[in-house]
Amino acid sequence: MIIGNKEFKNYTYIMAIVNLTPDSFFAPSRKDVYTVLKTVERAVKEGAAVIDLGAQSTRPNYTEVSADEEISRFEKPLEQIKRNFDIPVSVDTYFAKSAEAALSIGADMINDIWGLTHDKAMAETVARHNAAVCIMHNAKAPLQGDIFPQINGFLKNSINTALNAGIDRKKICLDGGIGFAKSREQNFELLNGYEKLSVHGYPLLIGTSRKSMFGGNVEDRLEPTLQSTRLAAKKGVLFVRVHDIKENALAIEEAYNEN
Repeated sequence: MIIGNKEFKNYTYIMAIVNLTPDSFFAPSRKDVYTVLKTVERAVKEGAAVIDLGAQSTRPNYTEVSADEEISRFEKPLEQIKRNFDIPVSVDTYFAKSAEAALSIGADMINDIWGLTHDKAMAETVARHNAAVCIMHNAKAPLQGDIFPQINGFLKNSINTALNAGIDRKKICLDGGIGFAKSREQNFELLNGYEKLSVHGYPLLIGTSRKSMFGGNVEDRLEPTLQSTRLAAKKGVLFVRVHDIKENALAIEEAYNEN
């Protein structure tokens, strides 16, 4: 897969979560323009290959903010990161207006938790900027029954939307959407069968970092996160989107050494 000026293949790379929201579920990940550069510098040193900026919380029961509010949160941090670091930057948004602003500033990828379905202008916006996209499965109602046909059906439709808009197929990755419209049991079913999403022929991204599926307090979910990262690496997932860079980088290295 190509993101910005970098090509990613034959390994499991780290996408570092940098939240620009006041209400992200994992408090240490919340950053502002004054702390973001130090956070990115540390992430790069610890092994991050891509930075993912989030200006809209997607925690359970979150309150949506507008595209304008998103833009006001990520504008300066994104400018600073692109000015100071040679690392691809993804912006987490489902608004085409936010995507347009982010890509105009220099973002390399849009990470859309609604898989190009929330805003009909999103796919065209990404294509016009020749940017990369992560298409994530989501649903307005919790899934029922066999989850994989539903997830893969959604992803197939979104891939078609992307290709029809002119997005480069080498710039597409897929995310099964762990923690979105799925029960705890379904989240584990998806995690354990993640390779079933490879049927489309696109690289995969997975996001399990410190999520509620692991139970307990968010502060105590690092070890199960690392277990899921090792599993993802063994399944050949291209990206893991995580909060804890150094620990996950080591887990990936361990998994590849065991293979």
